[in-house]
Amino acid sequence: MSVRYLVLDIETVPQADLVSKVRYAGEGLDPAEALTRYRAELMAENGKDFAPWTYHVPVAAAVAKVGPDFRLQEMGSLDEPEFRPFAIAEKFWKGMEGAYRESTLVTFNGRSFDLPVLEMAAFRYGIPAPGWFASEGPSYKHPRNRYNQAAHLDLMDVVTNYSAARGFAGGLSLLANVIGKPGKMDVRGDMVLDLHQAGKAQEISDYCRCDVLDTYFVFLRTLVMTGELSLKDEQARVAEAKQWLQERRESCRAYGLYLDRWGDWADPRKV
Repeated sequence: MSVRYLVLDIETVPQADLVSKVRYAGEGLDPAEALTRYRAELMAENGKDFAPWTYHVPVAAAVAKVGPDFRLQEMGSLDEPEFRPFAIAEKFWKGMEGAYRESTLVTFNGRSFDLPVLEMAAFRYGIPAPGWFASEGPSYKHPRNRYNQAAHLDLMDVVTNYSAARGFAGGLSLLANVIGKPGKMDVRGDMVLDLHQAGKAQEISDYCRCDVLDTYFVFLRTLVMTGELSLKDEQARVAEAKQWLQERRESCRAYGLYLDRWGDWADPRKV
């Protein structure tokens, strides 16, 4: 089957030894102690303990394969169940440079976070990605060009007109809820580091898969808005995806969690 789109989401944690070396050089802090101290400093300064993306490494990356007809084909979590950061990054870039080089990445706010983290991982682990960093020809065709939606469609850019619309609140969860899908459930992004430290890697991966599902359904509705998919066909794709999940719920905890919170979009024309 031809894979036209790759819907991506990642979950990350700060690299504790890097925090120790960079933030507290010469103090001899244990990495865990350094990370605890940095989180406290961030919380005091910003009210949030989320470190800048430059410190982060991927601990989960879920990808949904979508066909030219916008049907959900397959979903996976990279390097499951080991979830090794270097392997996640390696598998992602190997796919992007190989079988999925012509596919379009679909993310929500991925241009500001997911892709920079994965690019930094390529730097950190010495992973080549020449296709992604290609700079030959006109700049608007470069994969990393912000406006090249053929390479990377960031749905956040679409709904905010490339950040021209200020004050967008609610994020992916809001958009998912607008169309009846679960959005954030029992796990939130600010819980990932604590879950990781508690050894709950599979819970993080399940959360990541659910975010990809939200992104997929928001993607479908965005296509309706842009005129690339009719509302009737979008609803058919949604129904097919629900059946796809139902057939696999026993083999993947994330799908059961998502289906348990499933909601159908209420068409105001039929109310």
